[in-house]
Amino acid sequence: MKFSLFAHMERISADQDQRKLYDEFLELCRIADQGGMHAVWTGEHHGMNFTIAPNPFLNLVDIARHTKNLRLGTGTVIAPFWHPIRLAGEAAMTDIITEGRLELGVARGAYNFEYERLLPGLDAWGAGLRMRELIPAVKSLWAGDYAHQGEFFEFPKTTSAPQPVQKDGPPIWVAARDPNSHEFAISNGCNVQVTPLWKGEEEITLLMNTFNAACEKFADQPRPKIMLLQHTYVADSGADVKKAAEELNRFYNYFGAWFMNKREITQGLIEPLSDADIAAHPFYSPEAMERDLVIGEPEAVIERLKHYEDLGYDEYAFWIDSSMSFDRKKASLERFIEKVMPAFS
Repeated sequence: MKFSLFAHMERISADQDQRKLYDEFLELCRIADQGGMHAVWTGEHHGMNFTIAPNPFLNLVDIARHTKNLRLGTGTVIAPFWHPIRLAGEAAMTDIITEGRLELGVARGAYNFEYERLLPGLDAWGAGLRMRELIPAVKSLWAGDYAHQGEFFEFPKTTSAPQPVQKDGPPIWVAARDPNSHEFAISNGCNVQVTPLWKGEEEITLLMNTFNAACEKFADQPRPKIMLLQHTYVADSGADVKKAAEELNRFYNYFGAWFMNKREITQGLIEPLSDADIAAHPFYSPEAMERDLVIGEPEAVIERLKHYEDLGYDEYAFWIDSSMSFDRKKASLERFIEKVMPAFS
């Protein structure tokens, strides 16, 4: 099983310097590269200091200048915000600049906050339909001389300019959950990204079973790769485990608040949650975080990841976004590289 880093700039208060946050993000990517991780993934979000990522291609081009070996993945671009010609061209240019290191992750998006600002009236179903039209069109544009007439896009014969370095274009990964999204990915020759979010072991097994069922349904297609994305913290003591669980409890409460899209947003920052607000969500409790996320000392983390490998996951993405301090993120990542990854070599 390969290991990768999933990371973004995170800004949770107005007194945090944006340049410093970006430099810290780059340093985590350098550590991942020097430590032998397979890839770094970073996504797309708009108007949200919680996750600052207006165009992942910009970040990946810069990361390429600071690293040597990492594959560079969008985790993920938000499909409904892209025209096929634009996405095909920007991805291909990124592939050229990074010398063929690009992996293109695509999702329908998750936040109504973004939908109502960039495409008012859009919902998750409509976003999914746009993704299903976008991905085959991008592949065809890379091949060249492609005309399109669909529900959302229409254009005459066009070739992506430029065309990518990698033969047939960068690998495409689809963020999937339900059977239909897994089947779409596999039937279109795409790899699959999944995350249980906070839901833990049962969801991780269900996602793999859904993937396997889709592979069986499209047995004539080559079996793609599947990547598991999960929040991870490698602790140095039992007390450190408890502290990380409390921090991720707070993170997921803020994640949920952004997802619900009901609180006031000022200068890109959400109205702070009180201790009572946080206590009102027991499914995000520190005890649940410790049980359902990969939080533990090295041996415990190894044991859990070995299980995921046995389930059939090809890649495990260390989701480091957590609103923790940079020093705590860095220490956890370094322990993962030094004390966990060697068990899989």
